[in-house]
Amino acid sequence: MLPMIRRRDFLKATAAFATAGFVAPLATAADKKPLFEISLAEWSLHRTIFGGKLDNLDFAKSAKHDYGINAIEFVNQFFKDKAKNSEYLTELKKRADGEGVKMLLIMCDGEGALGDADEKKRQTAVENHFKWVEAAKFLGCHSIRVNAQSSGSYDEQVERAADGLRKLSEFSAQHGLNVIVENHGGLSSNGEWLAKVMKKVDHKRCGTLPDFGNFRVSKDEMYDRYKGVTELMPFAKAVSAKSHDFNEAGDETQTDYLKMMKIVLAAGYKGYVGIEYEGGKLSEPEGIRATKKLLERVHAELSKG
Repeated sequence: MLPMIRRRDFLKATAAFATAGFVAPLATAADKKPLFEISLAEWSLHRTIFGGKLDNLDFAKSAKHDYGINAIEFVNQFFKDKAKNSEYLTELKKRADGEGVKMLLIMCDGEGALGDADEKKRQTAVENHFKWVEAAKFLGCHSIRVNAQSSGSYDEQVERAADGLRKLSEFSAQHGLNVIVENHGGLSSNGEWLAKVMKKVDHKRCGTLPDFGNFRVSKDEMYDRYKGVTELMPFAKAVSAKSHDFNEAGDETQTDYLKMMKIVLAAGYKGYVGIEYEGGKLSEPEGIRATKKLLERVHAELSKG
């Protein structure tokens, strides 16, 4: 009797499959790993947060329910005095975990120049970041994002920034965390310079966070964004899809997203791409949605191949 039962079940399953109109290929397509996933950088909502309309504790909830995004990137400015507050961090983690939202990294500013010309000040800056490494570890992040701020000649800044970054990376390695540098003004917005810094640091826990738009080296110098991202991608542990304005077709007016994402994927990058809207013509919610829609369209285009 057992063989008959199995045969009957098989025939029923076959009939159901035929009625469903060949579901299997769709399931296979759905199971295919995406080329990249989308996260939301908290700075996209800086006016909303500074304006008191959104609390940092509710950022994860907003990302998921308002924008359909399940991974987030914090900015330390929005909980600057809470890095060592275990009660606050526990609540932050509880809320994000409750929403099923991944916390990827903390963007850290205002903790001193990691490439300061003064060795003591440089060391102080390194140590100022320790608390954020520990906070990021507690939250389950993979990285903290820092700045490679320095002063002096081109070569002096390579040496100084590399020194500070290596010391911080040695500390973060003890916590299984990465230290990633964004092109964020000054020589850090020169892709060639920052790539040299990465090679000088030469630490597996130190990498980059290429930002599509932050390539203004000075008032008079703008670095080529496509060249810069190409130079920084070999070290990338995160990517920032900076956006400002959009045309009627839904394309970002300053960055060719299709071209940029081809560069990102060609480097073998398989992580998250973070939305960071900084425009003024659209509201922050509208800008976030426009950037997400563009990234989804680019993903669909690139997936055809």
